[in-house]
Amino acid sequence: MQPAARLYDLAMPSFDVVSEIDLQEVRNAVDQANREASTRFDFKNTGATIEFSEKELKLSASTEDRLRALYQLLEEKLVKRSVSLKSLDPGKVEEASQGAARQKVTLKAGISQEVGKQINKMVKELGVKNLSSSIQGDQVRVTGKQRDDLQTAIAFFKQADVPVPLQFTNFRD
Repeated sequence: MQPAARLYDLAMPSFDVVSEIDLQEVRNAVDQANREASTRFDFKNTGATIEFSEKELKLSASTEDRLRALYQLLEEKLVKRSVSLKSLDPGKVEEASQGAARQKVTLKAGISQEVGKQINKMVKELGVKNLSSSIQGDQVRVTGKQRDDLQTAIAFFKQADVPVPLQFTNFRD
């Protein structure tokens, strides 16, 4: 058997489970929330702002109530832009000078080792005979003998309660 033919025999259908955030959509949602906060009556003179950086958002407002309202406004804008709220990890509300409040919200991307192990366990619990998974950095590769088994796994993951948003990429037959 030639090496190329041997490689073809070993190739099995697979897909990757990843957790990614579209940072452009997050940036747009932050801009929309800031714009609305600057014009809304209930945010007048509260100094309510959201600062965007690659890994986190910094919310600040004159009171804790306005900060909560600003966070809710941000969530609404993210949902409208199809960004999963599972990718947000809100920190503790801190007091700033003169009774103001601020909060850091971390953006979660990538699959951690714990979540990867949870996904591996879910693949085993699924009970499909020829399905296997392996953690590869910040993603999990799921392989199986049949395409239908992989589609069953994807449907199962979409229904499962996982602490991060999941996307399915690199589907190969």
